[in-house]
Amino acid sequence: MNKHSTTNQFSAIQFFCKSAEFESFTAAAEIFGVTPAAISRSVRRIEERLGVRLFARTTRQIRLTDHGRMYYQECRQALDQIAEAERAITGDQAIPSGIVRISVPTTYGHHRVLPLLPKFRARYPNITVDINIGNRNVDFVEEGYDLAIRLGDPQDSRLVARKLEDATLGVFASPFYLNRHVIPQNLDDLRQQECIQFVLPSTGRAMPWIFKHKGVDVDFAFDSHVRCSEDVLGCVTYAKAGGGIFQTYHFIADESVKNGELTEILEGVRDFV
Repeated sequence: MNKHSTTNQFSAIQFFCKSAEFESFTAAAEIFGVTPAAISRSVRRIEERLGVRLFARTTRQIRLTDHGRMYYQECRQALDQIAEAERAITGDQAIPSGIVRISVPTTYGHHRVLPLLPKFRARYPNITVDINIGNRNVDFVEEGYDLAIRLGDPQDSRLVARKLEDATLGVFASPFYLNRHVIPQNLDDLRQQECIQFVLPSTGRAMPWIFKHKGVDVDFAFDSHVRCSEDVLGCVTYAKAGGGIFQTYHFIADESVKNGELTEILEGVRDFV
């Protein structure tokens, strides 16, 4: 294999991977500055060389076949390794610049990402950060995000996921509320309280609270006179105002606990640990 054919094969793999990520020859063509037909021909040559179909094609879209998905995973890993090697070699010479588009949910944006952003900007002043903070469903690939932070495992096979942390949950209420109610000691007691409910914007359903019993997650569902949607921080604000009890992450409530706005309850009950 000569140098020219090696270069063409490398380009073809790049064309294929970008087409797989966007499920579109047209989108890949726009990125590389070539025609969709050129991308299609390049992918077709790979298919002929391998003797398998990489994409199932329709008039409107393309989707990876099983062989295509396997080939994409291996090629993507190889391209990432090449990119990492180049970054390692040129890292001391190049100054990072450009635009980074990030999508984060409200809670993580306010309590985790935004507090770190000034340090990032000080270290990389030539990088512009475009950060979207919200809880709506987002197609990260189609909307062009470079990085997204979400709870749980991604369902989109085009995404590469890395775990950031195992965030822990607690149950909190304001001292004002607790001074006027019997402090709950178990789940049965909790059902008699003013529990604040958050409605998931993706499903329109109330989000259950999660406890652990003997190492197994247990959902705690309940009815509530107060239901908050879209912004979960609204539930925290209402709890701090004395409106009721709410389950949230420790990283969200810690500062309010320190300054006396919230108190954690049920933390010593064996069934919930």
